Amino acid sequence: MTRYVAFLRAINVAGQKLIKMQELARIFAAAGCKNIRTYIQSGNVIFDSKSTNSAALSKKIERTLQQALGYEVTIIVRPFAELEALVRRNPFKKIKTDDEVVLFVVFLSHQPKPGPKLPLISIKDNLELFEIKNGAAFVVARRKPNGRGGFPNAFVEKELGVVGTTRNWNTVNKIVHFAEALDEERK
Repeated sequence: MTRYVAFLRAINVAGQKLIKMQELARIFAAAGCKNIRTYIQSGNVIFDSKSTNSAALSKKIERTLQQALGYEVTIIVRPFAELEALVRRNPFKKIKTDDEVVLFVVFLSHQPKPGPKLPLISIKDNLELFEIKNGAAFVVARRKPNGRGGFPNAFVEKELGVVGTTRNWNTVNKIVHFAEALDEERK
């Protein structure tokens, strides 16, 4: 069995597409997933599967979700080993952070076509997309004068022409540590 993490796009946001994590785990089980655990309410699911094809697995789970919920939910599935390697590599290690900076990973549904010269900047939202690698875009958000920070999902999707779902870098780290702790519990 291979361990995966699924990132669901746009669920439990602003009162839209609400789903309880217990129900989400049940739907993943109906799609044939095993050892299912959810992490926070934003749609992060850690699970095991016999499948070795992330794209096919995503489509299968999306179909099962649509049948159960009555609406489409885009999910992006990554092998857990890939996320562990991402956290070890830490693409943000050279970024100076403070209370004004938030780091984001936008997991992409597929690799964008080559072309955009990086960094891509959104002056309006105070965002800088500085790297695209292995189906993920890495974005630094700086707080605007009004105190709010930009959220990169729409910016990245527009610039790259690829559907994505965004997670805070801290959340990605916590998902990896949570899944590693699950492995320790099973030993």
